[in-house]
Formats: sequence, C-alpha cells, structure tokens
Amino acid sequence: MRAARLIKMVLLLQNRPSMTAGELARELEVSERTVTRDAQALSEAGVPVYADRGRAGGYRLIGGYRTRLTGLARGEAQALFLSGVPGALREMGLADAASAARLKVSAALMPSLRDASRTATQRFHLDAPGWFQEPRTPELLPAVADAVWDDRMVRARYRRDGTEVERELEPYGLVLKAGVWYVCARVTGDGAYRVYRIDRFTGVEAGEERFERDEDFDLPGFWEERAEEFAQSILRAEVVLRLSPEGLHRLRHVIEPVSARAARESAGEPDDQGWVTVTVPVESEDIAYTQLLGLGPDAEVIGPQALRERFAEAARRMADRYR
Repeated sequence: MRAARLIKMVLLLQNRPSMTAGELARELEVSERTVTRDAQALSEAGVPVYADRGRAGGYRLIGGYRTRLTGLARGEAQALFLSGVPGALREMGLADAASAARLKVSAALMPSLRDASRTATQRFHLDAPGWFQEPRTPELLPAVADAVWDDRMVRARYRRDGTEVERELEPYGLVLKAGVWYVCARVTGDGAYRVYRIDRFTGVEAGEERFERDEDFDLPGFWEERAEEFAQSILRAEVVLRLSPEGLHRLRHVIEPVSARAARESAGEPDDQGWVTVTVPVESEDIAYTQLLGLGPDAEVIGPQALRERFAEAARRMADRYR
C-alpha cells in the first residue's frame, strides 16, 4: 500500500513543477504529516525530492528526474479507455485504477503535453443519468463488473414477477442506460444472450471458472438490437390522435422515440387548420393517458373511446379548477 502511494507521489511531482503538502495530501488521501514522511523516505531512497520552505513552498523533483515506473497494468489500461465516464468508473470500483493510469500516461508524455488530461476533463464531462432522476448504484455492481473484466462465470439470483430465480451466467458486458445498469450475458445451458437489470439482482457469486468469450459478440450492436426489440415488445396498444403542428413537434418529448417515429410515419395530410391525424403505438391506455396529458390542448384523442372520455373528463375538471 505504501509503495503504491510513494510511486503515485513521484508521478504527481513529475507531472507538475511543484505541489504543496496540502495538495499532495488531498491527491494521496493521507495527512500532511504522512506526506512529509513519504518525501523523506523517497529522498533517502535516492529520489531527489526537494522541499521548498515558506508559505509558497512545496515539494518538487530536482535535476530533471524522471521515473520509468510508467508501465500500465491490465486493469489500468482497461480503465483508461473509460476515463471519460468518471461516475461509471467510480460505481464499478475502477476509479483508483483509472487515476493511476492517467498519472502514468501523463508521466510518459512530453512536458508540453502533460496538461492534456486536465484540459480534456475541463472541456468534456459525461453525466449519464436522465433529468429528474436520482441515480442509484446497485450494491452488486462491483462484483458483476469484476466478473465481466475477468470473463468469470457467475451464479446470479434475481427478482422476476415476485419470485426469485437463479441462473448461471457468462457476463459479457455492462451497459449504463439513463442511470440504470444492465449486464448482457449468455445463459449457461441454452446459450441465449439476455439482458438483466443489475438492481434486480439479489445475489451474485463469482467462482474461479472462466468462460470462453465469443469474439464475434458485438456489445453495442447487441444492445441496440435488444433495446429496439424491447421498445417494440411493450407497445401492445394504439391511440389515434389529432395533433396541432406544435403537438406534432412536441410529441417526441412525451413518448418513447420508437412510438414517436411510428406516429410520424402514420401522419396523413394536414387539414385546413394544419392538424394531422396519427396512430401512436403505446404500452397501455393508462400510460398513454399520463404521457399524452403533457401535450395539453395541442392534442385530441380520437380513439379508443374510453381514453377519449378520460381526457374529456380531465378537461372538465381542469376547467372547473381554473374557472
């Protein structure tokens, strides 16, 4: 543990002209007294760490010293390719590996390029969860992530329709969609690839047995295909609407993209008021009622009749409320 900290301290000083004890303490997550002891240990080991005294003082390397301890471990190399998603790295338990990888890469760069990491992070940040949602990290995500990185088989228990089911899985990849974590896995026995929400797992046991990965498996392509299939599978009902030009424009903001595309493709010619009639695939009338209320007076439900009557009643109650 201390050896790794000392190496990180050398790499930090190699990447910057000077750092105060407080800055080093924050980066290394230790006290300033520990920083002082570590600097002395490095000096005694032959690393030319020099301490500048005074209020503006700090620690620096002298004599153009450069360490060659910059080789990336496998985990660090993998984490480096995900360094643009710090939140996901932290949730998977890879934040330390990514930090070490960035330091090693920075240490190997020419002095004129060493600020590349800092300038990039100040210019791009990925915030994966959707708006108005409280992101929650599944408790079992780190265990699943470890199995994914190591190609290790897992025995997972998960909730389905009020019961608990157990499956032996070959976890191929992780997907973070709108703040929700999924694992794409091949089920041992039938060989089918399926998608599981990790927050529905109640237990994960990873053994030492490794599976042989199908090198033709394409995670982005598989996810795109399954996401489209899922969106289509839940659209079991249809609603016929009349939409104003503004309603047609706003439709994509209140329903699923696949439903919005289908609605636009079904649109007929505008009437003399500019309104169009469309057929919208929906999951159910209840969900359609909640979603389409967001269009307000820019939409008129033509059918089903029961849904039209619900909107008429909602309009009457709204009128009474504001009368």
